[in-house]
Amino acid sequence: MESRVHYTITCWRQLCLCSICIYTTFQGSPGISMMLRALLLTSLLSWANGQEGLTMLPEEKSKIRDQIVEMFDHAYGSYMKYAYPADELMPLSCRGRVRGLEPNRGDIDDSLGKFSLTLVDTLDTLVVLNKLDEFEDAVRRTLRDVRLDNDVVVSVFETNIRVLGGLLGAHVMADMLRQRGERMQWYRDELLHMAKELGHRLLPAFNTSSGLPYPRVNLRYGVLNPLSRTGTESDTCTACAGTMILEFAALSRLSGEAVFEEHARKALDVLWEKRQRGSDLVGTVINIHNGDWVRRDSGVGAGIDSYYEYLMKAYILLGDNVYLERFNTHYSAIMKYISQPPLLLNVHMHNPTVSVRSWMDSLLAFFPGLQVLRGDLKPAIETHEMLYQVTKQHKFLPEAFTTEFRVHWGQHPLRPEFAESTYYLYKATGDPYYLRVGQSIVEKLNAHARVPCGFAAVQDVRTGTHEDRMDSFFLAEMFKYLYLLFSEKNQLHFDIDDYIFTTEAHLLPVSLSTSQPPCRGNNTEAPTAVEEDLFTYSCPSTQTLFPNNPSFAKTIRDSYKYLTGVGRAFHASPDRGIELPLHDHGMEPVEFLRSMGISLTPLNEAGATETHGAHEGVYRVKLVAEVTQTPEEEVVPLIVQLISPPYLGRMVLTAGPAKFGMDLIKQEHGVSFLESCIYLYLLYMSLRILIKDRHAPPNPLKCITQRLKFKYLPMSAFVLYISGALWMSACVTTVCIFTGISPPFSLTHAMFLSQVKGSIVKTSPYTACGPIENAQELSGHIALALRGDCMFAAKARRLQEAGAIGVIFIDHREGSNSAETPLFQMVGDGGPTADITIPLVFLFSQEGALLTSALEDHSNVDVLMLPKERQLGKRGGLWSSGQSNIMLPTEDQGSITASMLPAVLQFACLLICRQQSK
Repeated sequence: MESRVHYTITCWRQLCLCSICIYTTFQGSPGISMMLRALLLTSLLSWANGQEGLTMLPEEKSKIRDQIVEMFDHAYGSYMKYAYPADELMPLSCRGRVRGLEPNRGDIDDSLGKFSLTLVDTLDTLVVLNKLDEFEDAVRRTLRDVRLDNDVVVSVFETNIRVLGGLLGAHVMADMLRQRGERMQWYRDELLHMAKELGHRLLPAFNTSSGLPYPRVNLRYGVLNPLSRTGTESDTCTACAGTMILEFAALSRLSGEAVFEEHARKALDVLWEKRQRGSDLVGTVINIHNGDWVRRDSGVGAGIDSYYEYLMKAYILLGDNVYLERFNTHYSAIMKYISQPPLLLNVHMHNPTVSVRSWMDSLLAFFPGLQVLRGDLKPAIETHEMLYQVTKQHKFLPEAFTTEFRVHWGQHPLRPEFAESTYYLYKATGDPYYLRVGQSIVEKLNAHARVPCGFAAVQDVRTGTHEDRMDSFFLAEMFKYLYLLFSEKNQLHFDIDDYIFTTEAHLLPVSLSTSQPPCRGNNTEAPTAVEEDLFTYSCPSTQTLFPNNPSFAKTIRDSYKYLTGVGRAFHASPDRGIELPLHDHGMEPVEFLRSMGISLTPLNEAGATETHGAHEGVYRVKLVAEVTQTPEEEVVPLIVQLISPPYLGRMVLTAGPAKFGMDLIKQEHGVSFLESCIYLYLLYMSLRILIKDRHAPPNPLKCITQRLKFKYLPMSAFVLYISGALWMSACVTTVCIFTGISPPFSLTHAMFLSQVKGSIVKTSPYTACGPIENAQELSGHIALALRGDCMFAAKARRLQEAGAIGVIFIDHREGSNSAETPLFQMVGDGGPTADITIPLVFLFSQEGALLTSALEDHSNVDVLMLPKERQLGKRGGLWSSGQSNIMLPTEDQGSITASMLPAVLQFACLLICRQQSK
C-alpha cells in the first residue's frame, strides 16, 4: 500500500493560499479498490447531505453584507457625531475619550495621542466598503485637523500600526483613486507627507544600544529629553519591537528614505539573534539595552503574536527570502512545542516541553489566518474550530480562557482576530461553513454589543455587561474582514489580491517589492533549508484534485464539533493520561488538581521506569471528562416538573440524567402484592389523618410525607389506576379533594412511576464543593446546586451526606438551554460511585434560571423528578387523558393489575367513609 501527498494552490499574487489534501493510491486486490470506491461514494453523499444547511445563496450574502454596512454606519457615524475629533468614542456616555480628561486606564491609554485616532485608523476601511464620498471627506478632515506634534507620550507599537499604518493605507487608496481619474484629483500625497513626519517622530525610540526600540516616545520631545517624560524604560515586548517592518519598509519605499526600513530590520535582526538556539523560540519580553530576555515564556498570543505575522508578511510584501526562512524556522518550533491541536499553549523557550500556563489569550485567534498564508490548512482549521466552539459557549471570545474552555479573563473589547481568520479560511477553502461563522459574528455583535451610540466592548462575557469603550481597531479591522467575507471580487472597487493586510488590516500593495532594491544591512545568515522546507517554495493546494470541495475542511472540523460541551460533550478516552512533574512534595497541588476534576495516581515503584524513578513527585494524571456521551448512546430525557401552586404541573423543565445514583428510568413498573397492601394501608392511614386534622397545611401531600417521616416514596412500588367508568366518578372526586390534585389534570388514570417528589432548597455553598453549611435545611429536600469547581460525584456525596433526597444541578455556562444543546449524561469521577444512591438530574442554565426564579418568588416549591415520557398531564403519562400504555404484571405474578385497582381504591374510600361515620 502506497500513500502519496499531493498539493494544490490558489495563488494570491506573491501570496499563496494553500490547502493540503491526502490522496492515497492503493496497490492491491480489485476487492480493496471496489471497497474504497464505495467508501468514497458514501463519503461524498454524506458530505452533500451535510452541506445542505450550510450553503448560502447570493441574495442572503448580499443581505448580510448590507447589514454589515449598516452596522459600520452606526459605529462610524456615532464616532463622528459624538466623539470627533477625540481619539475614540465612549459609546455608553455618547462622548469622545480625550486623554487627560478621563480616568487613566494605564497602558491602554498609550494608544491615544490626540490625533483623531479612530478617524485615521478607519480611512482605508471607507474605501473597502465603497464609501468613497465619506473617504474623500475624511481625508480632508485629517489634513485639516490632525496634528502629530502633540506633547503626548504614546506607544511606539500602537502608533505605528494604527496611525502610521492608517496614513499609509489611506495614501495608497487615495493614490489608486487618483490614478484611475475617478476621484481625489486634488490629492498631492499629503497623507504620505504626514506619514513621513510621524515616522521621524517615532525614530528617536530606536536610539538604544541594541537597536530595539523604546516602548514609548513623546511625539514632540522624543525620548531622554527632560521634557519627554519617557526614556527610562528598560524592556519591551517581542511584538512591540518586531511589528515595525511592514509600515516602516512601506514608508521607506514610498518616500525614498531608507532609514525607516533599516531601523525596523535591525530590530528584527536582534530578535532573531536572541532566539533560543535549542528550541528556535523567542520569549515575550526583552531588555532593549542588552538583549537579555526578561520573560522567557513563548507562545503565539499577546506579546509575541505579530512578530511571527510580520516575518511572513514581510516576505510577501518585500520579496526577501530571509524573512521567509526565519519564519519557517520559528514555525517549525511552534508546531513542535506550542501547538497541541487544537490548543496553542505557552511554553518555556529554554525548556519547551513544559507548559507555563493552562490558559490561552484571545489574541492567538489571528494564528489560523497566518497558517493559511503559510499553506498549513489542517491545524488552521482545527484551531479556528476550537475558537468557534468557545464563541458558541460564551457568545464572544473571552480575553483569556482555560484549556477546559472556561473563562479566565471575561473581557471582550470587540477584537477582530477571529473574524480575520474566518475570512482567510473562507478564501482558502470556499467552504460556506465559514460564511455561517461570519454570520454568527454579525448577529452576536448586533445582539450583545450594539448600543444607541455605537458598539460597546463587553466587560464580562459571563454577564454581558458593557464597558464604555469602542477601540479604533473595531472600525479598522472588524468591518473590513466581515465585508470582504461576504463580498465577491467583482463587488469590490479594486482587486484585494493586490494588497497585503498589516496587523491592523491596513492595505499595502505587494508591488512595493519592485519599487526599489530592499535595503541590506545587519543581515542574519539564513539557515540551510532542509528537505521538508523545500515545499515552502512551492505552492501546494487541493484545487486540481478536489475542485471547490470543502469536505476537506469539514472532515477536520468534525473532530472538534462538540469540543466545549456545546452541542454534545467532548468524549475523553478513559485511558488518556499525561505525566506531570509536581515540584512541591506536599499534597496541596494534588488536592488542588483534584478539585479541578483531575485525578492523580502516584507511580508505584513496580510500574515506574528508571526515568520515572529519577524524578520524585511524578504522578500519572488522568483527565476525567465531567460529562460524556458517545454517539452510540441514547440519552433518555428526564424532567423537573413544578407541582406546587401556582404552577400545578404546568412548568416542565427538560433535564439530563446521570450515569450514577438512583436510576429514574429503569425502575420496574410492576408492584408486588405485599408492597401494594402496605401502600394501600398507608394511603388509608394518610387520608384518615387528613380527615381528622382540620389544621392540615394547604398541601396534603407534604403533610403525608411529614407525618409518615418519608424522605421520598419509591413510586414505582405503587401504581394507582382509575378507569373512565361512571361508577368511579365519586372516587375520582374524593381523591381530588384529599390529594390536592388540580382540576386541569384529567384523572382517567394515575401512575406513580419512577419519580421523586420534594421541595427544593438552594445549597450553600452553591457549588457544593465545600462543607455544606445548610445541611439541616437540606435534609429531606431536593438540593439545588451549581455546576463547576469540582466533579458531579463529589457534590452528590456531600449533599447525600447532608440528607438531600435528590440533586438538581444547574449549568454554570450562561445561555445554555435544552432547545439548542443536546442532552448529555453526567458521569462520575473515575472511581466507584455505587455509594451514591439519590437521584441526580442536570438542567441547562436557562431552565435552571426558571427554577431559581420560582424559588425566589415562592418560598416553597415542590417538584417531581421523573422521566419525560411520564410527565404529569401528558398523554400516556401521569394523570393523562388517554389510556395507559403501561403493561402491569398479571395476577399470577403476585402483583395488582390495572383491572383490580379501581376496586382497591373504592375499598379504600369505603374504609375512609366508614371511619368518618364512626
